[in-house]
Amino acid sequence: MRALGYANAAFDLLKRSAIPPYPQFYELLYTYATGVNPSLNNRINAIFRSGISPSSDLAEALYNEFLKSDMNDRMSSVSERMHARIESVHEAIDAAMTTANAYSGSLQSAAGDLERDLGGPAMKALATRLLTETRRMQDTNRELERKLEASRDDITALQRDLDDVRRESMLDPLTKIANRKSFDEGLADAIAEARRDGTPLCLMLVDIDHFKSFNDTYGHQTGDQVLRLVAMTLKSNIKGKDLAARYGGEEFVAVLPSTDLKGAIIVAENIRKAIQAKELLKRSTNEKLGRITASFGVASFKPTDNATALIERADQCLYAAKHAGRNRVVSEAELIEIAEVSDKDVSAA
Repeated sequence: MRALGYANAAFDLLKRSAIPPYPQFYELLYTYATGVNPSLNNRINAIFRSGISPSSDLAEALYNEFLKSDMNDRMSSVSERMHARIESVHEAIDAAMTTANAYSGSLQSAAGDLERDLGGPAMKALATRLLTETRRMQDTNRELERKLEASRDDITALQRDLDDVRRESMLDPLTKIANRKSFDEGLADAIAEARRDGTPLCLMLVDIDHFKSFNDTYGHQTGDQVLRLVAMTLKSNIKGKDLAARYGGEEFVAVLPSTDLKGAIIVAENIRKAIQAKELLKRSTNEKLGRITASFGVASFKPTDNATALIERADQCLYAAKHAGRNRVVSEAELIEIAEVSDKDVSAA
């Protein structure tokens, strides 16, 4: 529900600003709608206040400044290095083949000469020529071996770089836990496994209570510390194949494979208590900022579910937790009970 609201807000801004709905511009305004990037929001708000007419060029500049990752540049660098290394190996192989062909021709020529009755000087000259050709062949082979060895080492380093780039592309840069892309892939894999093996699966949505007010009061840097604190608390209280991710803004999510609803509620309660137990200090002044709380929605996977259906039920539970006063866990079992009570009240009336 919340994600759909962000999406609608982004499309509305695109339409009102007459900016083409290209993926990067949608990402820009979706990020603005979520409020996850305070610097971006401050800049766009200043542009709106100034009366500057939005344009594709302006949107492109903002995207490049705030959202464009260096991942593409790093991938291009790795690709260029790989291409250069392959070209070097190809050149060495071509040189070795050329030398080998020439050497083969020399051997054939020498074989023809040996069939004739050669005198001492001619035989000596032939031996000298073959020795020279053999040494040239050896030098070429050594150069090929050197380049192949260098290529092996460089390709190993390139593989490490590619692994690092991929790993970083799956992390939220602020909290260092999984990002939305990683969550989407992890949830799809978990659903496929639960459907295939018939094992339980639960999804937990977490939202920091009154985060916007906290952010406005103490500043974005302190707000960022809170986001990192919640992320680390969430990550440290799950285990095994569980996946903790930042869902957007002050929302987090946890995928809990092989966990039934009762177990997921226990995990959520442990995380809720751990967050509430931490007293916040402003690092620069040691000022006590009090405690933060979070609300939780927990839903369990059904065989007919896709990712969207499961997320929507967890979001409904989260909304119910917020509506019930925050700092609590609401599962879909409680939603069913509430609905049943409501139906009885209507029937009685």
